[in-house]
Parts: sequence; C-alpha cells; structure tokens
Amino acid sequence: MEIRQLRHFMAVVDEGGFTAAARAELIVQSALSASIRNLERELGADLFDRTGRRVVLTEAGRALVPQARALLAGAQAARQAVAAVTGLERGRVAIGTIQTLTSVDLPAELAAFHSAFPGIQVSVRDATVDELTDALRAGELDLAYLAPDARELPEGLTVHATWHEELVLITAPGHRLAGAGRVRISDLAEEPFVDFRAGTGLETAVRRLAAHCGLRRRITCDVTQAGLLVELVRAGIGVAFVPRPIGERAGLPCVTVRQPEPGRTVVLAGRGARPRNPAAAALLDHLMASSAGHLDTPVDDPADGPAGRLTRAAEARPARLRDAVPAAAGRRGGRRPAAG
Repeated sequence: MEIRQLRHFMAVVDEGGFTAAARAELIVQSALSASIRNLERELGADLFDRTGRRVVLTEAGRALVPQARALLAGAQAARQAVAAVTGLERGRVAIGTIQTLTSVDLPAELAAFHSAFPGIQVSVRDATVDELTDALRAGELDLAYLAPDARELPEGLTVHATWHEELVLITAPGHRLAGAGRVRISDLAEEPFVDFRAGTGLETAVRRLAAHCGLRRRITCDVTQAGLLVELVRAGIGVAFVPRPIGERAGLPCVTVRQPEPGRTVVLAGRGARPRNPAAAALLDHLMASSAGHLDTPVDDPADGPAGRLTRAAEARPARLRDAVPAAAGRRGGRRPAAG
C-alpha cells in the first residue's frame, strides 16, 4: 500500500467521484481508477460500490477513511520534519571537547551558533581523548576537539583544523619561581606537581615532555577537574603545566619554560570530510568561519541562507583566538602539526 494510492482514495472520497478526483490530482481518470483498483487488490476488499451512478463507500471503504487520513497526515508531518532539519529550522548536533580547551571559546561559539539557528539542540560532552575518539567513531558525537598528542587519529576520522597551544608552569603566588619569568626543565627536578589523571590530553603531553627531558616528576596530587587543579596549585600543594590562558584566567604566576618550550596540539575532528547531519555541517561551518575569520570555502551569497547567518554571526564577534592560530586543515586519519 503506497501513500500515493491512499491520496487517490481520499481524493475520490473528498471530491465525490472519480472524474473530479482525477482533476484534483492532475492525472487522467484511467490512471486514478487503476491506482484505486491496485489498492483494493492489496487490501482484499472493494472500497467503493460502483453499481449505481454515484460513488458510494463500502463498509471496508468507510473503515479505511480515518486510517487513510491519519497516514496521510503522518506522511505530511514527516516531510515537514525532514524539511525543517535540512533547512536547519530543527535538528540536533553533538560535540565533544577536552576539558582544558583554550584554543576556542566554545561557550561563546555555541551561543553565537544558537543565535543563528535557535531550533537546533546542541549536546556537549567533555571527556578524555580516548573516550571522545571512541564516541566520535561510534557516531555518538558529530565533532570533537581533541588533543591527540603524537598519536595518529584512527582511520575514518578527519582533522578539520589544528592549533598549537603553549604550555606554561603555574605556581602559587608566593612560590620561589613565581617571579622567575623563565625556567629550564632541569630547574623543576625537586618540585612537587599537581597533574591530571592519566588519559587526558594534557596529562599525556606533559608526561611525554617530562620523559623527553629526563624529568622524574613527583606527583603529590592528581585530579579530574581543571578548576580543582588550579586551586590546589594556588594553595601551594604543587606546580602544574597548563595552557597559558588557564593560568592567566586564574590569576596565577605563569612561568615560561624553555629548553624545550612545551606545547600541545589540539584538533577539531569529525567523521569524513563533511558531516552528513545538516546541523553538524552547519556547526562545522560556523566553527571554521569563526576560527579562521572567514569561511574556508566561498559561499554563493552571504546575505541569505545558512551561510549568511553564519557570516553575520562571525562578523558580529571580535576575534578570540589570540593564543592559538589554526593551521591548515584536514588530513584524513591524521593530524597536521602547526608551524613553529
């Protein structure tokens, strides 16, 4: 039983005859009659009594009317729902992020996206890099900000943009290194450290840095929340490596580390070159536009449609990426290190 057949059936009911129904459906009467006969054959019952001059519904036909109306209404609602999603009037997008993301002001970007597309629901998840990567591969997330360090992303994931973040040493205000300005890794041999638990992108980057420099850190406390790490450092329990904006926002001394200068790579990743979910594709366009200051690819007319709304939202905000500049995007299944 096809929706087209039900539409033809209801046209005969509403128009009062086959001739008027064919005219309303813009088809020849023989085609409409054939459609009704096929429907009757599938249902195993006559729907109209054709013995008289008037078209009269049979008992089977009368039983079908409310069901046909409901099915046609449901089909129309389904078409409208799809149109709303593809037209970005409605939809849902899921994005993941590492907890210590500083390359992008994600709350501000999502607020601007919501202003442009108020009907789209955004779900945000913060987790470890491995958890976010698994969720991205499983389709639970559409996009994710990751700090993969030296690891290649799994097959099937695409890097859309890359940033390099500077890591600094934060200390308590009265610490002996608070006013040092710069320190060497070797100067930290006796320092107690506060660190994230294993599995976070930041912990991995710091652990690799320490191993590379031969620094055996003494971890006095490990945490899962960035805010708690900062407050423990402020209390004097230990020092910590964090992206510079985290230390500056906390008002703690930020000491530059040299020989070597520590940093980490952050990427915006997704499945494939472009999300199939229209809402996710719109969010990706928005994030890329705001990160680079312009859309990576030209749009036909920035005055109208989704691209125009994204362009206006991006132009209405000041640039926020003072601490990290996006490198050229997107090698499939891997990362492209930022220059320098």
